[in-house]
This record gives sequence, structure tokens and C-alpha cells, in this order.
Amino acid sequence: YKCQVVIDLVFVCMRGCSIVIHTLRYFYTASSGVPNFPEFVGVGLVDEVQMIHYDSNTKRTEPKQDWMKKVTADDPQYWERQTGKFVDKQQIYKAEIEIIKRRINKTGGVHTYQTMYGCDWDDETGDVNGFLRLGYDGEDFISFDLKEETWIAAKPESVITKHKFNNNKGLKAQLKQYYTQLCPDRLKNYVNYGRSSLLRTELPSVSLLQKNPSSPVSCHATGFYPNRATLIWRKDQYDLHENMDHGEILPNHDGSFQMSVDLDLSSVKPEDWGRYECVFRLSGMKDGIITRLDKDRIRSNGKNCQSSHPYLYENKKVDCDVCN
Repeated sequence: YKCQVVIDLVFVCMRGCSIVIHTLRYFYTASSGVPNFPEFVGVGLVDEVQMIHYDSNTKRTEPKQDWMKKVTADDPQYWERQTGKFVDKQQIYKAEIEIIKRRINKTGGVHTYQTMYGCDWDDETGDVNGFLRLGYDGEDFISFDLKEETWIAAKPESVITKHKFNNNKGLKAQLKQYYTQLCPDRLKNYVNYGRSSLLRTELPSVSLLQKNPSSPVSCHATGFYPNRATLIWRKDQYDLHENMDHGEILPNHDGSFQMSVDLDLSSVKPEDWGRYECVFRLSGMKDGIITRLDKDRIRSNGKNCQSSHPYLYENKKVDCDVCN
């Protein structure tokens, strides 16, 4: 189980429409034997935007978005209550790590115990879906199937836990109520608080980058929001799939995103460059941003940048603010 906050907004409708599917996710990580790192960290995300944070060092829940401060007006005890919940979870997870360490007979070294849970809500159909997964030392440990209302063990060591949880009918009833009622209701409230931010649309700046004349040309888009987008190379209006190196969507410091796709020029004749173009498109957007392959538009070694967003090129961070 790899507890990664994978940024993956599902379905986006642009130009005045609302996001079709919203998500509320919580990630808890308890660790043992990790120097200079909190024993417990909890974060909450709405539509993959972090909105609250807690760790065992500060012992305090803090808002990560300005719009989360609106919660206090409707619920003055919200932050105090959230901190209490995290403190309780911290103690539970600390005990769980010790139990599992003894069960697998590995008490020394570094160990982690992680949980990812939450719900999705379709604001057009009203459909909701809940999810709960637990991991130990970077691997799947156990998960809850909401539809079947049963726990599923991912490892032999978690079979004991599976039987224990499956025999607890009260726990199953609590989980069903949370994931079908409480979680979606809270998600709707959070989306309402952050509507102006979460439902915004930002188009990127698109650049052509090349390390040296023999390197692939990278089409780089940065500054877009939300992160449901595609970036492709085309030849004669047809999408290219071979010799493509697609980079993952990465976050910028300001909450926007960046991505890139490389084109191998080794088999491209100079007279054919005009037949190639890079196309960026946000999900739900009819028209894309088209950048034709042109030697005069290619930037080398991070120079002539115009964007204010740092970007990753050849695995190195380049800050356009310092480019000429």
C-alpha cells in the first residue's frame, strides 16, 4: 500500500459548469523509528486540495486553505473537535503499530501504518461512494468493501484483523452510515465553503523546451487548474503514441499544476517540423491550446522563460523568475 496523495480530480466541466465528481480524502500516517519526523500526521483534502493538517509535534489541527476558516462561523468548536479526534487517532495508531510489529515479529527498524479513507460525490446524479484502505510498511494490509460490507485481507498477517472486524456488526453499521451519509454531507459543506477556489479554471502557459539540439523537444504546460488535463503531440492532426515520454501531472507552489510530454526528433526531418504540434486540453474544454513545432519557439537551458512557475526539466527544478 503506497499512501500517495495522487492528484486525480475525476471529471471536470469547464466554462461555467461545476465539477461533476467531488472527493473528500483523509490520509493518516503513523511511524515508528523515523528520526526527526512526527509519530503521527493527518491531512484532509477536498477535490485533492489539502484543507486541514495535524501532526503529533504541534498537536493542533490547522486550516491549509483560507476558505476553511469559514467553518468556524457555522461550527465554533470545529477545530477543537478535530484536534481531539486526531489526538485519539494518534494513540490508536501508535498501539496498532506495536501490535502488528509483534505479530510479524519485526520490532526493530522503521515501520509505518497508514490509512486512506473518504468518499466521492457526484453532484449531478447524487451518487456517493466510500473507500477505506489501510497499509503497513508501504504495502496493502486490509480494506473495507462498502458495497459488500466486508473486510478484505491483503496479507496473511491481516487475516486476524479481518475476522475481528467482520465479526463486529456495530463497526460495519457505523462505517456504512459514515460513508453513505456523514462523509458526503461534510464533503458538500466543504465544497460550498471553497466554491470560488475549487471550481475555478486556469489555463496554462505552454513552452517548447530542449536541453541541446540532439535532445527530445519537451512540450511543457504550467499554471493550469484543475489537474484533469491532457497534453499530446500530433502529426498531421493525428495523435502520436510511439516515441512519446509522458510526464506525470505535478503541483506548483501556488496550487496550479504542470505537465510535459517529450517528442523524439531523431527520425523527424527538418522539412517536416511544421507537421507536428503540441495540444493541451483541459477536460470538458472543446478547444485546446495548440503549439506548433517551430525551432524559433524552442527554449534551451531554461532561458527566455516567461512563466512565473518553477518547472521540472531533466529532473531539475528551473525557476523561470530568474531566466532572461
